[in-house]
Formats: sequence, structure tokens, C-alpha cells
Amino acid sequence: MALISSALFLRGTTRFRVQQARSISKLKSLRVGAGRPCALGSSLGSDSSMIAANDRIRFPGIYSSMKTANQRYFSSNSTDSDPIEEDMKDEYGDLTAEGIIFKQKNYRLENGTILPEARLCYQTYGTLNEETRDNVVVVCHALTGNASLHSWWGGLLGDGKAFDTSKYFIVCCNILGSCYGSTSPQCINKDTGKPYGKDFPDISVQDTVRIQLLMLQNHLKINSIKSVIGGSFGGMQAVEFAVQGGIPGGDFVTRDGSPFVKSAIPIACGALHTAWQIAVSEVQRQAIYADPHWEKNPRKAVKGLAVARQMGMVSYRTPQAYHGKFGREIQNSDEENYSLYGSNAQYKTQSYLVYQGEKFLSRFDPVTYVKMTEQMDSHDIARGRAETVEEVLQQVEIPVMVMGIDSDVLYPLAEQRALASALPNGEMHVIHSIDGHDGFLLEQEQVGNDVAEFLNRLS
Repeated sequence: MALISSALFLRGTTRFRVQQARSISKLKSLRVGAGRPCALGSSLGSDSSMIAANDRIRFPGIYSSMKTANQRYFSSNSTDSDPIEEDMKDEYGDLTAEGIIFKQKNYRLENGTILPEARLCYQTYGTLNEETRDNVVVVCHALTGNASLHSWWGGLLGDGKAFDTSKYFIVCCNILGSCYGSTSPQCINKDTGKPYGKDFPDISVQDTVRIQLLMLQNHLKINSIKSVIGGSFGGMQAVEFAVQGGIPGGDFVTRDGSPFVKSAIPIACGALHTAWQIAVSEVQRQAIYADPHWEKNPRKAVKGLAVARQMGMVSYRTPQAYHGKFGREIQNSDEENYSLYGSNAQYKTQSYLVYQGEKFLSRFDPVTYVKMTEQMDSHDIARGRAETVEEVLQQVEIPVMVMGIDSDVLYPLAEQRALASALPNGEMHVIHSIDGHDGFLLEQEQVGNDVAEFLNRLS
């Protein structure tokens, strides 16, 4: 958390000051490629704004309630991970590559590269209305998720819930480039007969969304999409869906020329990936690059991947969440090796991060992680379309409910406010949580209530 805290306390030594864009007039000055930052509403700004942003992260009774090293915790080697899992549960359940495969031949990417065969893994829930074929809700997953919506947003899925399977036909696709069934660096390159590995082509968020739209329109024969919903990387896709499919006369329209996508709910993201978010992604990639296996055998660069995951797990949460769960409590496997500080002391926070890093190795590989974070960094709805983000957003006339988390230090709330303000038919909802960015996965009751209310209004 030192990286994040240092950035939040950064003062006037930075060359550029990124303003908290809260209105369209401010957004007009955020020019893409104009030689100055185009961060939408970063929390970094004047001294007073930085102090205000940091002050929102409060620690009521920080010293009186803190768990200290005097509260020892011992566990046998066979169950070391169990209490850590209970203390701060992983946001995902069991993830697999289960799903239906859609294949798009000779898929041209944004950069001109052609994938001979692009595979897209997807799952569906509920029943498609055969007459109108328009009761469709698309749910997009985040960086390390998959098409199994029930395993990571299961609290929102089912009859009478936000993703009401008695009303909607719900589709969830694995991101192009991910390792859960879609074409990825693990797949065989037909030109070489070997896995792509580091030679896997650069995929953009535009590429990922476009192939989903092609699948929905041409393969599933959907007439229109009621709404697209996602958080974090999934939210970026939802914004891109709104641009590609939510503009009258745009790239994807219905037979009468109206938008193919009727509404969108992006959560915990902005209209582009800012310098702050690219920096957080880059330090994770650097951890992987530093692994001695990266150059010659990148699939074995697992130590670097474990560290990258640990960095991510810090950025996804908040000081309050870590303080509340772990304090300064020490966890050692036996009494003999117990120490209050130093090399022989293992804080419970350390145990949690090590556990999460090791656990991640069973479901992700280093090359895919690098390529997926690079794809997130590609997020910029103005690229190839307009000079400014604002110009693009003003064309999106469909209803868009933007949601943000009030404790998110990775994708600050100001970015979602700026996004909602720039959309002609946008509205802003705040998720209250001490858990930071992961609040969109953990606060399922709040998210579910707002999503359900929004979708019901559209009926």
C-alpha cells in the first residue's frame, strides 16, 4: 500500500496537475494525444484536493482496535491457508474454461493483425425470447474472471435477482486473450505449430468487444441487447459496448438503424486507462519481467507472477480493509520460530499476500497476465474516433448508469462522476464500501439493488 499512499500524498513536484473533471466543460480540455495527461478525474491534483481525497480514507479507533503482535496466532502447516482465506476471502470462486465456443475466421484486429481463427468462450443463463430476441443482458468479467458468471457474481444471478433468469437471457463471454477458453497466448499458433506465448498479437478492448458483438448479432441472432454490465475491466468493456453499439447509425445497429445496445452499466472504471492505472499495471509486469525464466521460458516465470498478483491484491483494497482484517498480528507456524519483528516474523498481512500469490498460479500464466494488463491499458474510447473523449461520449444517447466505489484508490470515484457527466443520458450511483476497488464484487447486495432498479425502469 506504500505505492498508493505515496501517490496520494504527492505534492506540487509533479510536472502536470490532473484536475478532477466533474463537468463536460472540464472534459473538453482532456485531449487525447495532445502532449498532456488525459486522465479523467484522477484523485491527484492540488494540495487541498489530495488532502481531501486522502482524508476520505478514515480509521475510526485505529489504535484502540488494532490487532497487535502481542496477539499471537499459530497454525499447523497443514492448515496455514485456512484462516487467511477466512480473513479476506478471494473475490472469485472456482474458475474453469467451461462454456460454448464461437469461432470467427480471419478476425482483423484494431492494429491490422489477422487472427486466422479467433475463439470466444461464452456461457448463457435464462431463456431467449424467441419472438423479439431482445431480452438480452450481457455481463462482462474483470481481469482474471471467466465466462462462469455464477462463480464470481452468483449473488446477482437467479430468479428474482438483478440478473433475473426468469426474465432475461444472460450472456457472459471470456475476454479475447484470456486463458479460460478464448484464444490466448496458450493457444497453438497454426503458423508455427506451437503456443503463441509472447508472440501473441496485441489485443485491444475494442477488439474484445467487437468480437462479442459479432457473436451476439450473427451467431446467436440477437435483435438487440437490453443492457451491458461489468466492473473494472468488465466496466471498460461496457463503455466500449456503449460506443460501438449504443450510437444511432453506429457500428452495430438494429434493422431500423437504432442502437443495438439499449443501455449500459459500467462500474469502477473510466472512459480510458489513466497514467496512474497504467503505472499500477506496469509495476506488476516488471515483477514478471524480473523473473529469471521470463526471457527463455516465460511460462515458468511464476515467481514473478505471484508477486504481480500480490501487488494487484494491495491495489484492489484499502488501508481500512487491511487494518480491519489483519492489524499488526503475527502469524507463525510454530512457537519456536515466533518473533515480534524482523526476518523471522511473519505478519498476517504477509501470509495473506503470499497465499494469494501462490493460489493464483493454479489458474493463470505469466504471459497471459502480461497481455491482459496490456489490453486494459489499451482502453481509450477516443483512439481512432475523435480528438477528445468528450466528443465520443456525447454521441452515446442510450441510458447509462455509471457506478463507482467511494473507497476505490485504483479507479477513483471522480472518474466515474466525470464519465456520467459527459454522457447525455448518464446517471451516477455510488457504492459505499471500505473494501476499495473490489467492492464491485464484494458489495453484491448494493450492486444488485441498483442494477435491478435500473433494468426495471427500462422495461
